[in-house]
This record gives sequence, structure tokens and C-alpha cells, in this order.
Amino acid sequence: MIAFEDIQDIEEWLEPMGYVALWQEVAPWEVFAENDRDHCDCLIAKGRIAQDEILFGLKAMVRLELTARFGLKDRIHDPVDKQYLTRTH
Repeated sequence: MIAFEDIQDIEEWLEPMGYVALWQEVAPWEVFAENDRDHCDCLIAKGRIAQDEILFGLKAMVRLELTARFGLKDRIHDPVDKQYLTRTH
């Protein structure tokens, strides 16, 4: 399993995933119920919603769940002038 340090780690991990890969990669975290994939597959097969739209929603759900579960925050970037803030004496 991957260790996430912040929300952006989750977003970067999810970004390249396709529909099938998402279900496989997220399975260890048990974010979804057993019948959720069947439901999504059925909606796509019947043409009620596009696979890309379902994928977008699933990724959002995973991000929210893992963020809450691990208590993650946004990545804090170092200020541009950090190099000047250290003491030299």
C-alpha cells in the first residue's frame, strides 16, 4: 500500500488511473461496497452516464474518503524566500 502524506499525494496517485485500474487499486482500502462496481458498470452499459463522468465521481469519492480516514491536509509549499530565513549566526 501507498503511504499518503497529503491530499495532493492522493490526487497524484489517482490522476493517471482509468476505470478498471481505479477499482483494482482502491480495493485494499475498501472505499466502496461490493455491489458499487456492478451498479456503475450497469449505468455505463445502459448508456445512462459516460464512463469518464463515473470515473471523475469515483476519484472524488476516493479522495474524500482517504483524506478523512488518514486526516490529511493540503501540501504546504515552502515560501520562495525560505533560503533567506535561516540563521547564519
